[in-house]
Amino acid sequence: MKYKLYSISLAAALTWGLSAYSQTVPVFKEGEAQVVEGFNTPEKWIREDLWVETDFDTDGDGKLDRMHVDVTRPFQTETEQLRLPIIYETSPYYAGTAEMVDGIMWNVKHELGSDAPTGRLHPEVKRTGERPIISNSLIREWVKRGFIVVHSSSPGTGLSDGSPTIGGPNESLAPKAVVEWLCGKDNGYKDRVGGEKVKAYWSTGNVGMTGTSFNGTLPIAAATTGVEGLKAIIPVAPNTSYYHYYRSNGLVRSPGGYLGEDIDVLYDFVHSGDESKRAYGNKVIRDTEMANGQDRRSGDYNDFWAGRDYLNHMAGMKAALLMSHGFNDWNVMPEHSYRIYKKAKEMGLPAQIYYHQDGHGGPPPMQMMNRWFTRYLFGIENGVEKDAKAWIVRENDRQSEPTPYADYPNPAASDVALYLGAGGLNHGTLDFQKSNKSVKETLVDDVSFTGDSLAQLASSQHRLLYLSPVLKKPLHLSGVSKISIKMASTKTSANLSVWLVALPWEQQGKQGRITDDIITRGWADPQNHASLRNGSALVPGKFYDVSFDLQPDDQIIPAGQQIGLMIFSSDPEFTLWPDAGTQITVDLEGTILTLPVVGGRESFRDALR
Repeated sequence: MKYKLYSISLAAALTWGLSAYSQTVPVFKEGEAQVVEGFNTPEKWIREDLWVETDFDTDGDGKLDRMHVDVTRPFQTETEQLRLPIIYETSPYYAGTAEMVDGIMWNVKHELGSDAPTGRLHPEVKRTGERPIISNSLIREWVKRGFIVVHSSSPGTGLSDGSPTIGGPNESLAPKAVVEWLCGKDNGYKDRVGGEKVKAYWSTGNVGMTGTSFNGTLPIAAATTGVEGLKAIIPVAPNTSYYHYYRSNGLVRSPGGYLGEDIDVLYDFVHSGDESKRAYGNKVIRDTEMANGQDRRSGDYNDFWAGRDYLNHMAGMKAALLMSHGFNDWNVMPEHSYRIYKKAKEMGLPAQIYYHQDGHGGPPPMQMMNRWFTRYLFGIENGVEKDAKAWIVRENDRQSEPTPYADYPNPAASDVALYLGAGGLNHGTLDFQKSNKSVKETLVDDVSFTGDSLAQLASSQHRLLYLSPVLKKPLHLSGVSKISIKMASTKTSANLSVWLVALPWEQQGKQGRITDDIITRGWADPQNHASLRNGSALVPGKFYDVSFDLQPDDQIIPAGQQIGLMIFSSDPEFTLWPDAGTQITVDLEGTILTLPVVGGRESFRDALR
């Protein structure tokens, strides 16, 4: 391969602190930072831990909270006075988490609108891990390429002061304080207590952040503060709104795999800080602010949740954004990344998105991350901002081999409306033409039936299923599917669940995976048909129009499959478990499914020929 070498400008040399006697410098080929043998000396890396003081006190001791920070840097930052950019990860998980034992989750076996029949346990986290080093993540890949790697423990975790707030202001301001220190602010200390200062003299003041899940949330949290010096972030499967994580369109809904979890459960799960100060946070944050704000009875959106939605705080964000997520992540669902990416584009920020077809986690390929950090932290003009905006891993490809697209959703996609035809207790139809017949069909809620079992039944009174004709050619969906259901309930409250599936169902572990069968999903509370903030009891038998988005997707449905719209009530993997028997009636004439089809209606028609 013929490499393009990138030279170092005089300005860059001065930024990095290079002098006549500097012997080891970063090297770039094809716009990427290369492994430099002089940096690839783990036994000589300088590793130190220290504390950075914030401007808040969230553990009630009357002192400003200090965050525990570790630094790993090449020895040349000392011997050759070399200054380098920073890759920074912060987390509440480094010091251990609570044991997942029975009783720490909320009991979901109760009627909607009522309290759980029993309370939940509040486990104590036993701190783990060796000190002084917080974490070894990121170090192996990045230090040898000429970056300094920094980690910090979130407020109220590990050896950091304060209290967790799970999306509260201090979890944005803590990494902001660390970035400010890396950019020259005089708020670094040798110890958790005491006045001996330490400066980040080895930093260029250019900082990038990355991390997965909660660790991917915190780069966005820091970026929304508009802190100077945070040049680029690569969040992986981030939770960008705690309402969207624990609720769905007014419905109390658990994240996949963690039935009964809520924001106070996550608080207990990560609260690994100073044992002597935990009681204060428990009282002020968990048992007051969270207890008053999370509202498990109604599931309505409120100011508590609005404050923990990073989309509401993006006005000052400046960092370049490379977002990463899985389309089959049913824990932190794919809407979390899409909503932030979409807003960043609207703001004119450099932004790209990488989606794969698997579940939770999965960073972009190393080459993509390297080009992103090289461009925005080293200032190398590698043209990354001119690359494709969207990178989608196709169904049978490796995560390291995404396909580039002009954007996400695919710009060639347009909405195609489909209408329901009678027969949903068996298999009704999905068609381009609305029927002129007035048809109403009724299902009976029963949480003992899982969604995957309902999709495979030839007939069932517990779901309504409507199928497209068999595809003769592959059909590419890209974007957000939407559903508008005209429905009535026999009770004043009901769960409403919608799955979009590909049939015939492929048995997991044989020809296919369950992730191939589920195209996308969505959940809603019919009580919130008119307002997300103010749900109201349903009048039994009265019809309401309930409209909501399903999760974003980009999927090529193969020939031989049928697209199926399945409507049911309680979803045992995600919703509360009320007693069986609630009846939901759907007015087919007033119900529409809208699919984002690449090539639009004509492509859909062509796929059926």
